[in-house]
Amino acid sequence: MKPSNKIICLNKTARRNYFIEETYEAGIVLVGTEVKALREGKGNLKDSYAEVRNGEVFLHGAHISPYSHGNLANHDPLGVRKLLLHKREIKKLYGKSREKGMAIIPLKAYFKNGKVKIEIGVGKGKNLYDKRQSLKIREDRRDMERGLRMKNR
Repeated sequence: MKPSNKIICLNKTARRNYFIEETYEAGIVLVGTEVKALREGKGNLKDSYAEVRNGEVFLHGAHISPYSHGNLANHDPLGVRKLLLHKREIKKLYGKSREKGMAIIPLKAYFKNGKVKIEIGVGKGKNLYDKRQSLKIREDRRDMERGLRMKNR
């Protein structure tokens, strides 16, 4: 039986604003009430990014709201969090992030076997005309599917 991966939050703007070339699954170092808050679905990856510093990967700008039943021991919602990856993956990420126009972007957060995982992607930023072209392709595909559905009725 395959364990289910419960998605906590998605970064919807990541695939709209970047061409994602590679994805990695990373663990994340969390403290106390952060996991409980994520179980309540109180995470947000919008406007967040990852950075390689001193051979370690850190997640910046990810918002985890304070736990509803927490007390003075509640966590900092916008704190910098360490991501857990293999050394060879970190070296690969570092090399990719040094290239011009490349960024490390978190795509989604989910539970896997009771542990919180972050899917990060290495991507190149899209220009405005790239975004328009992606939108046009998506709309064309939607129109074709709609036409096929109407034809099959």
